[in-house]
Amino acid sequence: MAQSGSLLERLANGGSLVVAEGYIFEFERRGYLQAGAFVPEVVIERPDLVKIMHEEFVHAGSEVVLAFTYYGHREKLRLVGREDELETMNRRALSIAREVARSTGTLFAGNICNSTIYKRDDDSSKKATEAMFKEQIEWAVEEGVDYIVGETFGELGEAMLALESIKKYGKGVPAVITLASAGHDYTFDDVLFEDACRQLEEAGAAVVGLNCGRGPGSILGLMKKIRAACKGPIACLPVPYRTSEKFPTMQSLQDPDTGKQSFPYDLPGHTCTRSEIENFAKSCKELGVNYVGLCCGNCSHYTRIVAEVYGRKPPASRFSPDMSKHFMYGDKSKFDQYHTEEMVKFTKADN
Repeated sequence: MAQSGSLLERLANGGSLVVAEGYIFEFERRGYLQAGAFVPEVVIERPDLVKIMHEEFVHAGSEVVLAFTYYGHREKLRLVGREDELETMNRRALSIAREVARSTGTLFAGNICNSTIYKRDDDSSKKATEAMFKEQIEWAVEEGVDYIVGETFGELGEAMLALESIKKYGKGVPAVITLASAGHDYTFDDVLFEDACRQLEEAGAAVVGLNCGRGPGSILGLMKKIRAACKGPIACLPVPYRTSEKFPTMQSLQDPDTGKQSFPYDLPGHTCTRSEIENFAKSCKELGVNYVGLCCGNCSHYTRIVAEVYGRKPPASRFSPDMSKHFMYGDKSKFDQYHTEEMVKFTKADN
């Protein structure tokens, strides 16, 4: 573990980390994995593209390279008939992430997630879930991760099992544990999110909070409660979709014309504006969110915005928007009236 303790050092005394997630949705958009199964087969088939995406997110301001092993566990690979490639996929994803992290001076994180088989009243499912966690954790440690993320858990029980597994098999690496912020104020096993995060913190998680599910418009109220309940660093990584009190999660969003569920096929119609992402990041900073980023639906320009709000100036900031240079909408003293006034009028409606 080349940077032992670096996660804790970065977050000490109110420090912060900008973290890019969202690999699953981005590769699905680009045509390299399938919506529905959402298995990261691209790691096996096009590892070169995985490396490029890691580099893009770092370029945009991510201070963590998260190995693309989300849904790269035994159950998901069984679903698509590739279980025999499980270790190959995990080690390759970890190797790619490590290479980019070490070459850029960023943190290198392993990743486990909701098992899709855990059932709180079923001991056999718990044992199977722990076994899945164990193998991914051990591979991550062998590949030299700085810490391990356990994320998108709908139940405190499974999140706690993930934390216990990291403590049991992780050889001392820190754990970041985030819950999937569902449409209620409590987990699927009936624990208020703020209480669940407090329990995870007390059980030894280095960072606790929420990821996925909710967008900026519906996640901040829960984050305020979590900030009040927890003493240490908290995480907030929502999806960049226009959720609301009426439609609190991306899964609940509806097409405004048909009334049909938008997830996942028509989610692009609900994408947040850049201004909304900027306002979200400002709210997180004011609230004292230490571990901040975006989940499913994220892309590089969003990460750059979050990084800049948190006071970073990543390489991509060189190309942050500057509309003063636009020939129609820019600095009128530098462009002809023909374009800045007459042509602008022509672009507007006749009313």
